[in-house]
Amino acid sequence: MGKPAFFLDRDGVINPLVAKSNLDQMLDSPSSTAEFNLFPGVSQALKRINQSGFLAVVVSNQPGPAKRKFSCETLREITNKMMDLLATDGAYLDAVYYCLHHPLASVSKYRRSCNCRKPKPGLLLQAAKNLDIDLHQSIMVGDSLTDIKAGKKVECKTILIGNGDRKTAVKQLDCQPDWIAGSLLEAVDFIFKQGGSNENIYRFSQRQ
Repeated sequence: MGKPAFFLDRDGVINPLVAKSNLDQMLDSPSSTAEFNLFPGVSQALKRINQSGFLAVVVSNQPGPAKRKFSCETLREITNKMMDLLATDGAYLDAVYYCLHHPLASVSKYRRSCNCRKPKPGLLLQAAKNLDIDLHQSIMVGDSLTDIKAGKKVECKTILIGNGDRKTAVKQLDCQPDWIAGSLLEAVDFIFKQGGSNENIYRFSQRQ
């Protein structure tokens, strides 16, 4: 039997999105190391995962290079900063998987409809193969329903990072997470309490 894992989206789960002036303050992925910072509590959450026997694996759509927003070298530098910030706090990621593709990419080599861009589950399947992960015992954590859909396609448990006002809206959709939590730390604390009470965690009724 393989190992369980926390699959983690990056932007919106590990680090904040950034308001871009050239996009009328719309939120987007960090495009430089200066824009990248960890959310409070992320290192603490990762340390708990590291100590639990679960793997911690980032699975993230990163089409910035495909859209000429930043280079692959910048993406590597941002990833290195993420790892360094976690290491400073005594935490680590077991692996990082990015999808660089986009069907409308400006860079032709990245312009495709691939199997790794979430909501398709290719990143999770590749990680499971490489790292001997038991998908049925694993958890997908993301801030978007594309993350939840990817997790459900491989029969992971799923946690949506968001606030309480998403509860009603999510119920109207065809893909519902198992839980909603306000942060990665809340989600991890909840899981390791084995479903214990936590007033900040919303559990969908069909999973109770």
